[in-house]
Amino acid sequence: MTTVCLFTRDLRVHDQPVLHAAAEQSDGQVVPLFVVDDAIEGFRVPNRARFLAESLADLDAGLRDAGARLVVRRGDVAAEVRKVAEEVDATAVHVAGDVSAYAGQRRGALEDALGDRELVVQDAVVTVVSPGTITPTGGDHFKIFTPYHRKWADVETREPLDPPRGLRLPKGVKAGAVPKAKDLTDGDTAPGLLPGGEKAARARLDDWLDRIDEYAQGQDLPARDGTSRLSPYLHFGCLSPTEIARRAGTGSEAAAQFVRQLAWRDFHHQTLAAVPRASRQDYRDRGDRWRRDDDEFAAWAEGRTGVPIVDAGMRQLHHEGWMHNRLRLITGSFLTKSLYLDWRLGARHFLDHLVDGDVANNQMNWQWVAGTGTDTRPNRVLNVITQARRYDPDGEYVRRWVPELAELEGKKIHEPWTSGTEVDYPDPIVDLDHVGETFRAARGA
Repeated sequence: MTTVCLFTRDLRVHDQPVLHAAAEQSDGQVVPLFVVDDAIEGFRVPNRARFLAESLADLDAGLRDAGARLVVRRGDVAAEVRKVAEEVDATAVHVAGDVSAYAGQRRGALEDALGDRELVVQDAVVTVVSPGTITPTGGDHFKIFTPYHRKWADVETREPLDPPRGLRLPKGVKAGAVPKAKDLTDGDTAPGLLPGGEKAARARLDDWLDRIDEYAQGQDLPARDGTSRLSPYLHFGCLSPTEIARRAGTGSEAAAQFVRQLAWRDFHHQTLAAVPRASRQDYRDRGDRWRRDDDEFAAWAEGRTGVPIVDAGMRQLHHEGWMHNRLRLITGSFLTKSLYLDWRLGARHFLDHLVDGDVANNQMNWQWVAGTGTDTRPNRVLNVITQARRYDPDGEYVRRWVPELAELEGKKIHEPWTSGTEVDYPDPIVDLDHVGETFRAARGA
């Protein structure tokens, strides 16, 4: 008996329920398969293409240690899986459940293509708690995070699984070449991009757990390395969110706060699973008639708005393919609430650069910031100067990413009028003293 384990966003061998189930059903004779589908836009984003290529190479190494190797095909996923299943006469194909529109279409296509062969969809692989596991009374999903989190925290999760051993590839299967980044797309990657793969992910996780107590004080201070930076590895499934949650525990305030972020991630997944249109449309329609100003959007995207904290965040994004979460809130609020430009423009730009660009988290976080999502205070406007003074009090973060202002003294760096000094830095593109009232008037109209 032979099975197929179709890898998607679960590129790991530790705590890998899909691989375990496939191997258990076939007594170890399994085809670990990844299909490069050129229809996936993320494969054509240079940052994610490089990270994916490194993660696939590392996955292949882990599978070789287990006795098999990664089989790679390119083309339509359903068609390529059917070909492999027919070639080895597989009885079943195992795959992780996921919530994006693409994942739903893939599942339907697989069911049609496989015919009498079984399609086994494994839950709790991409998330700690699968969408639909917990629901409110009389509803299909939670619309507010706090009650969701209360139930989420009470869910009993499984013990993480060890890497499998004794896997065997069926005779005659051609593995194919693991793609390099250049095989996926052209274009330059961010110079500060983290390395991909499970090995790098587990090293970072071990290091983070040794200093997780820093999280309580450091999570909102972008100048400090006070967050885990595990999000790219979670996005590609190089780490299991269940294993992270169990290893982090909730024994300290910092650990509990960190695990709460995993609950937020699951919350967004259950929201998108229930309302798939929210990846493209307002989750809650506020009647917005967003402005269009290509010059202002370009200034925001390129980090030249004349607002130091905003420009610093956007420049970090371009250099690292990652941005501190506090800066995601600040830059997102600035685009949608200060400039009153459509959240979809910002979401698209983030997906073009973020190596952790995840449809559920990216889109729903953008909607939260824009006030069209699950925020219970949809018209709140973050004061970017107040945010800068609170979370970058000495200007260390801004000086790192906006070197034009590095010589300014102390907190002056956060004043929007510093552009009047003798530095090569633009004036603010918007009057920050009136953005709140301007936004609320626009939304009210």
